Amino acid sequence: MTLTELKYIVAVARERHFGKAAEACYVSQPTLSVAIKKLEDELEVKLFERSAGEVTVTPLGEQIVQQAQTVLDQAASIKEIAKRGKDPLAGPLNLGVIYTIGPYLLPDLVRQNIARTPQMPLMLHENFTVRLLEMLRAGEIDCAIMAEPFPDTGLAMAALYDEPFLAAVPASHPLAAREWLSTQELKNETMLLLGTGHCFRDHVLEVCPEFARFSSSAEGIRKSFEGSSLETIKHMVAAGMGVTLVPRLSVPAEALAPREGRNGRAKASPAPALEPIVRYLPIRDTQDGQPPTRRVVLAWRRSFTRYEAIAALRNAIYACELPGVARLS
Repeated sequence: MTLTELKYIVAVARERHFGKAAEACYVSQPTLSVAIKKLEDELEVKLFERSAGEVTVTPLGEQIVQQAQTVLDQAASIKEIAKRGKDPLAGPLNLGVIYTIGPYLLPDLVRQNIARTPQMPLMLHENFTVRLLEMLRAGEIDCAIMAEPFPDTGLAMAALYDEPFLAAVPASHPLAAREWLSTQELKNETMLLLGTGHCFRDHVLEVCPEFARFSSSAEGIRKSFEGSSLETIKHMVAAGMGVTLVPRLSVPAEALAPREGRNGRAKASPAPALEPIVRYLPIRDTQDGQPPTRRVVLAWRRSFTRYEAIAALRNAIYACELPGVARLS
């Protein structure tokens, strides 16, 4: 039994015609017919029913053809593995991203990756940090972009950037007129949180730990509300339900445009804009005056051998605009 013979029976099953199958395999019909007869004799089964102008696959032949296709796919995978060994940038890279990073980093990252390494498409997987760690250990993904901290699982890691948090408040809120807010002032507000499982929820509770006691109790319903995504939370802020913290990259450029230009200076809007319904304000810690931040890292298995692919991905990330964050090398 050879891979060539398996390729022939798959072609006949697909074309339902020996002549067309031979053309698809770039061989003569007698060559294909002899090879299939040889395989039938070896297996001692009949794979095809031959009649005038018609070829049908026997019930047992259907099962063998399906298995033959699986074997051919696996053989092709072996070639792909060898190809990637010669060129680590050849072939897809399975990248995991947490929900509070993906929508804001991936559009620019995908464009940068296509421009720099088109032979290495990104296969993207959005999920919670815990699930991404499981997928890394199981080999379901090659690397992941996550925010620290997370359990030490012996992964290799490279720090990408430190991202500050901003406060999102309704435009009608008294705090909306401020230039910045302190963490102490936020403690007096109704805080909107992401649901359990989001690591950004934990980051918010680190800034305002007193909300932890409300977020899982009946009493907390009056003090804090939960949303399934950052964008949902922002709509809740716009509706006047409370305030929240958001990572800098999630803030729309136009939301800061009137107050922050390219060089951090105020600039005039080129055309009249709609009044914002959510204001985004810098935060300063009450004790040290520094804004709360999260560190975003790229993690991968130490056994992963495509080092050049990891380096190419990091370069593509650093090529992204990443406004307002502190890049780390």
